[in-house]
Amino acid sequence: MDFALTEEQTLIFDMAKGFGEDNIAPYAQEWEAAGTIPKELWPRIAELGLGGIYVSEDFGGSGLSRLDATLVFEALAMSCPAVGSFLSIHNMCGGMIDKFGSEETRQKWLPDLCTMSRVFSYCLTEPGSGSDAAALKTRAERSNDGYVLNGTKAFISGGGYSDAYVTMVRTGDDGPRGISALVVEDGADGLSFGALEKKMGWLAQPTAQVQFDDCKVPADNLIGEEGKGFVYAMAGLDGGRLNIAASALGGAQKALDLTLQYMSERKAFGKPINQFQALQFKLAEFETRLQASRTFLRQAAWKLDNGAHDASKFCAMAKLMVTDSAFEVANGCLQLHGGYGYLADYGIEKIVRDLRVHQILEGTNEIMRLIISRQLIADAA
Repeated sequence: MDFALTEEQTLIFDMAKGFGEDNIAPYAQEWEAAGTIPKELWPRIAELGLGGIYVSEDFGGSGLSRLDATLVFEALAMSCPAVGSFLSIHNMCGGMIDKFGSEETRQKWLPDLCTMSRVFSYCLTEPGSGSDAAALKTRAERSNDGYVLNGTKAFISGGGYSDAYVTMVRTGDDGPRGISALVVEDGADGLSFGALEKKMGWLAQPTAQVQFDDCKVPADNLIGEEGKGFVYAMAGLDGGRLNIAASALGGAQKALDLTLQYMSERKAFGKPINQFQALQFKLAEFETRLQASRTFLRQAAWKLDNGAHDASKFCAMAKLMVTDSAFEVANGCLQLHGGYGYLADYGIEKIVRDLRVHQILEGTNEIMRLIISRQLIADAA
């Protein structure tokens, strides 16, 4: 088996990494303090073809694979996991519309999505339904003009910031078969937002509740068919889990790179601290965990690209393994910095704060264990 990247994939990674180093990393702490990402950044990212990574070229997308996407998000996260992950959410929306939307739906939304003249957010979680996503209560009733929405979505990255929201709503009975997917545009009558959430990490991403009070949405904003929204949402989450894992990997790799540099310069007892065997063992452990995570992540992405029957299980395993390992490596890198790791100037504490949420979103790592075990049991039956 050949695990090497192709020349094109290497160029994709280098392009994203270089853009991040020049246009994201120098401003990451400034954006974190401001609690927002300048919207002018997104069209510049879109010029690289990263606004519609999975979208077909017919609608302005790049038509890249899931494996290609993991390279993009790993590279961008080396500059700021919060920025790269927000782009991942936007692309998850694009992939869902391109895969499940009608020709008219794709034509309506995807060109602006790919240029990022419109930024998209994804609305699934509610105050009372997180891991149990099929229990969502936001309801969309049919009207003469389309749909009328009532309910609340929680923990929405881009709430009050984005231009459109791909929203899972209940159009039928309880359970997953009663859920549909609608696009709600910013400015829609009855759409409002809660106050910005105060968070541990991902501070550059505005996060807020998205609220619908008799919110009117045209009928042609429906994605695909009524009652299929939960299937669409779960399909999108497979790729989303890979991207969140890739972003965690990129953040942890940056933490290790910073730590190697710091340890070559920091002296104790008359020599650089990278000369102490006990600390060298830590570096070896961190490098091994990141390389193993990288290999497994790319295998899971390959399975999703090739429609393997166990792709969802591998996406869940990759999300579990990589995000846990990445957080532990980043936290260990902070420890190797000693007191300096706790200071914002050294960049490590931000990475630790940002990566903690990767173990929670796109399905908690406890839910990943449930998905994996259920598939194991089903396969053994």
